Amino acid sequence: MGFFSRLSNFLHMQANAALDKAEDPGQVMDYSYTRQLEQLQQLRRAITDVATNKKRLELQQSQSLTKVNTLNEQACQALKAQREDLAYMALQKKETILEHVNSYEQQVAQLQAQEENLISMERQLSARIEAFRTQKEMVKAQYSAAQAQVKINETLTSLSHETSEMGLAMQRAQDKVLTMQAHANAMETLIEQGTLSEQGLPGTSDPLDRELQHIAAQQNIEAQLQALKQQLHAGNSWEQKQIEGPAT
Repeated sequence: MGFFSRLSNFLHMQANAALDKAEDPGQVMDYSYTRQLEQLQQLRRAITDVATNKKRLELQQSQSLTKVNTLNEQACQALKAQREDLAYMALQKKETILEHVNSYEQQVAQLQAQEENLISMERQLSARIEAFRTQKEMVKAQYSAAQAQVKINETLTSLSHETSEMGLAMQRAQDKVLTMQAHANAMETLIEQGTLSEQGLPGTSDPLDRELQHIAAQQNIEAQLQALKQQLHAGNSWEQKQIEGPAT
């Protein structure tokens, strides 16, 4: 098999797969049911046409028979009037009309047989369409139920997959929390032990350094306080001298 033949077969299979996937059995059966109803309507119109033609021929046949009776009476009247020639013409015309009557009778019989045949076909087709309609509705219900089950299964599968992923994410989050808690506990222990200050971390020192820094800060504050007191005392003495004036 050549390359183009294999490619053609592949494309044909792909097209069939796509059509099968996109095809809705319910829509296909509804379309088939509609087509059958159209055929039934066409058959019923054909029955109506045949019946109409039969009635028309029967009416023409009845009118011809009426003319035959009229010609018979005319022939009798002509003989009574000693007009044999007229009676002969009436009977001759009567025979011609009778030929038409026989032709009408044959045609009516043919149309009658055709009408009966079409009526039988219409009954069979109606029964077949009704059976198809029942089967169609059952298949559509089964397809809808199967389609709903597929969607439910797909939803459950998606939920199961999402639940599994959520479980993994939750486990990772819990592991991360435990790791951070362990890290925080370890740092607290190192701070209490003074290990972090030995590693040169800013803002930390051992208890002795902290105590000496506290004493130095207090001494600095005391010195600043004494200096302020002296400034205030000196200022008050100068103001007093200004008020009292120079000594005499």
